[in-house]
Amino acid sequence: MPELPDIETYIAALEPRVAGRVLEGIRLKNPFLLRTATPPIAQAHGREVRELRRLGKRIVFGLDGGLWLVLHLMIAGRLHWKTAGAEPAGRSGLAAFDFPDGSLILTEAGSKRRASLHLVDGDAGLAALDPGGIEVLTSDLAAFAAALRQHNHTLKRVLTDPRIFAGIGNAYSDEILHRARLSPVAMSTNLDDGEVSRLHAATLETLRDWTARLKAECGDGFPKKVTAFRPEMAVHGRYGEACPVCRTKVQRIRYASNETNYCPRCQTDGKLLADRALSRLLKKDWPRNIDELEQRRPGTSSAPH
Repeated sequence: MPELPDIETYIAALEPRVAGRVLEGIRLKNPFLLRTATPPIAQAHGREVRELRRLGKRIVFGLDGGLWLVLHLMIAGRLHWKTAGAEPAGRSGLAAFDFPDGSLILTEAGSKRRASLHLVDGDAGLAALDPGGIEVLTSDLAAFAAALRQHNHTLKRVLTDPRIFAGIGNAYSDEILHRARLSPVAMSTNLDDGEVSRLHAATLETLRDWTARLKAECGDGFPKKVTAFRPEMAVHGRYGEACPVCRTKVQRIRYASNETNYCPRCQTDGKLLADRALSRLLKKDWPRNIDELEQRRPGTSSAPH
């Protein structure tokens, strides 16, 4: 799912292309994309885009007359800038937003249609779509700590809950926790003040660094490779590969369709976190720590990395 750095990069690329331009029309290729009926979508046609902003993981187009067009890409939604009048080709094409200088094409890979489009009237209508999480990049340590300690959940769950923190998902939560040297299963209310400060700093640094990196990659173009898996990441999507800090193999916890990646030496004092499927299968044979796991691997030394 595109997260804060990806959405900020999309907005940076959209601003010179659509801000101050008239949205000439919206061509919906899949009726399930539109999740609102009032005001009718036709009311967005012919209106100037006054501003673009991010609402959590949503892209918001502020139109004249107080209307807001809110696009949520969900997991597989992607945006493409094409020549004016371009068709949203194939089954993945969901909609085209036509502007004088080009068309913004929305696609969604796979068979599930989760991306959504809302047209709402006024600030109250926009606020109703806000899950309520704080914007970390504009919040101080005190606000961050208060949000973190509001519920007693694992750090992974807290960071990815849009009602607590806005814009952070599976990928960047892994990167944040690795930078903060904290376990994904540590409980949010158990952190001391030093750990909270470290997590706050890691969150700011990770989101800012990756936003700057993605914008630099894009340059004056339009984002073409929006993905949660990047080779420069420290742990996310790098199960079995070497941690860039200590060279220990990155481990994972799998649950449902999600996966949490972490470094056991940097984050959990060498302890292996139980993967539900494997730990049930191995039971008593489940290794207790990274040293025990490495000793069981054929052809490996028992010495730590």
